[in-house]
Amino acid sequence: MTAANLLVELFVEELPPKALPQLGRAFASGLSEALRAQGLLLESSTTTSFASPRRLGAHIGQVLAKAQDRELKVKLMPASVGLDPSGQPSAALRKKLAALGLDEGAAARVVTQGEGKASTLYIDTVAPGVALPEGLQRALADTLAELPIPKLMSYQLGDGWSTVHFVRPAHGLVALHGAEVVAVQALGLQAGRRTRGHRFEASSEFVELAHADDYEHSLREQGAVIASFERRREAIATQLDQAAREIGGGLRPLHDEALLDEVCALVEKPRVLACRFDPQYLEVPQECLILTMKANQKYFPLLDDQGRLSHRFLVVSNIDPLDPSAVIEGNERVVRPRLADARFFYDQDRKKSLEQRVEGLQRVVYHARLGSQAERARRVAHIATALARRLDPTLETAVRQAATLAKADLLTEMVGEFPELQGVMGRYYALHDGLAPAVAEAIEDHYRPRFAGDDLPRGATGLCLALADKLETLCGLWGIGERPSGDKDPYALRRHALGVVRMLMERADASRDWLLDDLLRLACEAFAGVEGFQDPSQALRDFVYDRMANLLREQGYAAREVEAVLSLHPQWLGDVVARLDAVRAFAALPEAQALAAANKRVANILKKSPAAGGPTLQEALLREPAEQALERVLRELQPQALAAQARGDHTAALQCLAALKAPVDAFFDHVMVNVEDPALRANRLALLEHLRQAMRQVADLACLAG
Repeated sequence: MTAANLLVELFVEELPPKALPQLGRAFASGLSEALRAQGLLLESSTTTSFASPRRLGAHIGQVLAKAQDRELKVKLMPASVGLDPSGQPSAALRKKLAALGLDEGAAARVVTQGEGKASTLYIDTVAPGVALPEGLQRALADTLAELPIPKLMSYQLGDGWSTVHFVRPAHGLVALHGAEVVAVQALGLQAGRRTRGHRFEASSEFVELAHADDYEHSLREQGAVIASFERRREAIATQLDQAAREIGGGLRPLHDEALLDEVCALVEKPRVLACRFDPQYLEVPQECLILTMKANQKYFPLLDDQGRLSHRFLVVSNIDPLDPSAVIEGNERVVRPRLADARFFYDQDRKKSLEQRVEGLQRVVYHARLGSQAERARRVAHIATALARRLDPTLETAVRQAATLAKADLLTEMVGEFPELQGVMGRYYALHDGLAPAVAEAIEDHYRPRFAGDDLPRGATGLCLALADKLETLCGLWGIGERPSGDKDPYALRRHALGVVRMLMERADASRDWLLDDLLRLACEAFAGVEGFQDPSQALRDFVYDRMANLLREQGYAAREVEAVLSLHPQWLGDVVARLDAVRAFAALPEAQALAAANKRVANILKKSPAAGGPTLQEALLREPAEQALERVLRELQPQALAAQARGDHTAALQCLAALKAPVDAFFDHVMVNVEDPALRANRLALLEHLRQAMRQVADLACLAG
């Protein structure tokens, strides 16, 4: 079978930039997988994707002109239908063979399998391999139907009657197998070898492709297009760094992967140009200026080595003029009113203090069933001050003040224009109002962590407020039935739960009095009197543990280790990692598996015994030497384990248990638990209960049994 490289390109109008990377990958992988499924690719085949603002493409190596024929065993029909009483082929069988394209002589190859009424007729035949035009046509149709298109457009073809649905109108289709055009069609287009280059920079209107392997080179040289999304992105990043070095002063472009992806999806031939704005605008908080340049203009601000914004910025142009001054001046002119708007918003907002805005929160709906932002602020203040009293009573006043003002910046012009700045602007306005730095910092930090991997609140005041804010959100929305389901989580409750977990686990200054069940109860108390609210503490606790389990597994802990610790529902989350490390160290001991298996056996015995957990252990009823030895070792080890646990040395607490292996083995070898004497049986069950409790102080070791 002859094989050659295949190129497929779909030329379209400007694609949505945020969707382009995913569309490019899906187009290439969809074609490759569909061709491989039809037997048209050799094992060594590789695929390269191309994606630019006006094209989706794929270069697929080692594609066969025709797939190999395949041997098949075809089920025909029951033998009672296909054979007459004399065993000869019936009319129904001959008709079936004809439908399969087989002549009458094929009847001699029909075989019978099975016996009696279950006997069935089969025939061995060869399925001809699919030819590339047919296979590619099928692959194109399937791939285009499955593309992750954010929103379909409908447009008419040139005939004025046919309507096509696609992400953007398509104007060209290329399909080359080596040097040969593959006769396929899609979206009303017939495949050829001609594409278009850059809208302004191409040397000619069309680019003729002589061979599938010429695509990237020809587009670059004749069409002024870097077709590969990855190479174009790398070129932009290199030019950004080079332009910053040429400006000097230790400036560096803002690092923003999402912005780099979006800009890459807007240009086909990038050229980075350096621009500037009036330094007077630097009086505005830099977060505002950076956001307006990024979100509105897709510019790259330049920062100094301290992370401070400079008055220089970089533009990625889609043209490469000999004299770029007009492009530079145009972008500087465009950014000026954006920065002026930011300064106007900032100046206007400072005419009114945060405290003066608090009353307006009464008119801002938080949730139809949970009231206004003012009511929410009161609930958050109730929870946060209670947390502060447990952590450090001297924080209570600052925490209450921060909680009262935390949502006030929602009513400012700046946050109205840029919702992403809520909290950030609250800190600036709080400092302008003369509030304590810790209060201002807490107002900004109470949204942290905003996303996975985000920084936690910096100070204790912010920690109390951020924890209270997330607990209020979780309990309130969960309590009115707004719970996540499947992949739907419109209120980001999973993210809020993860934030609670991280603050309780990772902050060394978190109070040891912040116990999970108590925190959930405290938060739920703030909703007293809210109509339709039902206490969700139990279900919410399980939800929090589930998010914590996911986080710990992502951090590299084994599922059994996580289960062993979290199955005990630890209330203070600050030592969960220490418990996990202790479990991991214990699991490495030679006695670990035997003790884990014994603990599992103990749990099963106690689960099946109604007397378990009843009478206390009586030494006088310990008759057998093995049970006496087990009780003695338990009595000696328990103070050591408890002392180690009290000083936070969970590893030592678990390693004490290694000495139990021999007496536990002897107990199960020589002692019958479920004896007829009820007093003896109850006493032995009590001994096992003592054993289980000793082995569950740090983690449920039964979960380690493998």
